[in-house]
Amino acid sequence: MKDLYRLLPEEMEKLLIDMGQPRYRADQILYPLYYKFPKDISELRQLPTAMRDKLIAEGYAIGSAIEVHRIVSEDGDTTKLLLNLVDGTPVETVLIQYPSSKINGHPRSTICVSTQVGCAMGCTFCATGQMGFERNIKAEEIVAQVIHFAHLLEKRGQHVTNLVFMGMGEPLANYDETIRAVRLLTHSRGFGIGQRNITISTIGIISGIDRLADEDLQIGLAISLHAPNDKLRQKLVPTAGPNSVKDLIAAGKRYFKKTGRRVTFEYALIEGVNDSPEIAKELALLLEGNGSHVNLIPINPTAGNFQRPSKRNVLEFERILLNAGVNCTIRVEKGSEISAACGQLRTDILS
Repeated sequence: MKDLYRLLPEEMEKLLIDMGQPRYRADQILYPLYYKFPKDISELRQLPTAMRDKLIAEGYAIGSAIEVHRIVSEDGDTTKLLLNLVDGTPVETVLIQYPSSKINGHPRSTICVSTQVGCAMGCTFCATGQMGFERNIKAEEIVAQVIHFAHLLEKRGQHVTNLVFMGMGEPLANYDETIRAVRLLTHSRGFGIGQRNITISTIGIISGIDRLADEDLQIGLAISLHAPNDKLRQKLVPTAGPNSVKDLIAAGKRYFKKTGRRVTFEYALIEGVNDSPEIAKELALLLEGNGSHVNLIPINPTAGNFQRPSKRNVLEFERILLNAGVNCTIRVEKGSEISAACGQLRTDILS
């Protein structure tokens, strides 16, 4: 199957011109794809019947993600879906809703998409890392996750406001498909979401960070740090390899210098592992004057042995960073009771 959702507008135009069709036919496909949610090519009524038949005959189709299971948090703000991709591969995607944004006061609907089925990074505190790596997710399959939730929100009179590539997998280990998905979703003739409303999270693939900085994109970058020194980080992120903590911070600085976009360092707080005042001071020394932002994430429950630190320890960690002039916040917890929060996605919600 050749999925129409894979084609950028320019590629759609070329396809149709090669079929002997006028250029404007591209928008007669693109607009309904992203805003009318057709199930198959036969529903593209703006196209002549002969053209629809030709697309089908040449193997084109409209891909989709099939909803297998849905769990909604008690407050109704978080929805986790188990979706089957076109080949039946299961993947989890999450919708997180905030009643009002700190930036403009308007409601915010954030889709957390997955870029891989499983993950090869092996982070010891992450459920996805514990399930191992199965395969990369194609750009059109990433788009399908967004479209599924966009359709759901449209029925409520709402729309997608933000995208975070923070679901299952390491986005920069599936670089080309991740970036194609970003371009499909931000194109003014595609889904049309603003680049500044997208954030990509990475465990720290430095070559990917530098490559991303050269993409001429205005997307946010979040680097999963989790430790202020190499010895501790190697325990938490076994695949960290030769990339030192200082190397990661330097890569973040380069990204900021090239794009003008502030980098966020994500820090999962784990009781008795990386949450002590001494470690907070070490992190503060590392980041002071850096201009970056630290997002403190009290670890969410997974199948591992790690525990969430006490609220007192979390607040003390934050206080030490703030007193050192390091900009930081504690992440607002959403969806942990339905295993939809950071580090909890695993595709086994039916078990």
